[in-house]
Amino acid sequence: MQRLAYCLNTSTIRQAKLLDKIRIAGECGYDAIELWNDEMDEYIRSGGKMSDIVKALSDYNLSVPSVIAIHNWMTTSGDEYRKAIDEAKRRMEQAAEVGAKHIVATPPVRSEVPFDPSAAAERYLQLLELGRGIGVLPAVEFLGFSEVVSKVGQAWDIVKLSKASDGSIVLDTFHLYRGGSSLEDVPDLTGQFIAIFHFNDVPAEIPREKLTDADRIYPGDGILPLRQTVEEVMKRGYSGAISLELFNRALWEKDPMEVARIGLEKMKAIVEA
Repeated sequence: MQRLAYCLNTSTIRQAKLLDKIRIAGECGYDAIELWNDEMDEYIRSGGKMSDIVKALSDYNLSVPSVIAIHNWMTTSGDEYRKAIDEAKRRMEQAAEVGAKHIVATPPVRSEVPFDPSAAAERYLQLLELGRGIGVLPAVEFLGFSEVVSKVGQAWDIVKLSKASDGSIVLDTFHLYRGGSSLEDVPDLTGQFIAIFHFNDVPAEIPREKLTDADRIYPGDGILPLRQTVEEVMKRGYSGAISLELFNRALWEKDPMEVARIGLEKMKAIVEA
């Protein structure tokens, strides 16, 4: 069985500078790194060049399975939608520069427009057509705290309704639990339709419906059935990246090298158990 690629999502060590994040991921032994458009934009604004980022990735032999993220594509209209598509194109082009195959397409947290899976699928297909020309494909994300797309089944429905063979979703252990959904809800979801697998845990003491991104903790330190989830995902044929994605402010106060190192150890302890 092919092993998963160990990936560091840069949100986990947000306090570090971008090139330091790349160096840390490489020196800790990660195979890959997930970058954010916003941090690349900030690096450019501060006088850096995209070529610096590309060189650092090459120096540390890191692939970029996906970049985060495209927003405002699902339920906007008129000028707001046109602006969202223009920005999506720019972000896709930036993702292509660092060699990413996918870019995360996030749903709104709330919307005045009721969720319409068919309409969302049409919008997703438009994003896919844009991405095909650039070489970076959007992957539908579900957010456990979203009032619009909170469950894995909703994200998967969007992809299925689009009828796109190159469509995909983002899988995230936090959002599965936070939104009250499970891989059992999507028995027909196979590995080829999973773009990236975000990995994290949640503490026992916070009620599920109260959890926020900041409450994510190291894999294995909480209550999620992570080993079973990994086994199920691999059984379905997934062989991509497993990405440590935390937004834990307590960890942002710590040495980023140590945070990344411990995170990799904890992921391996579960995946290779």
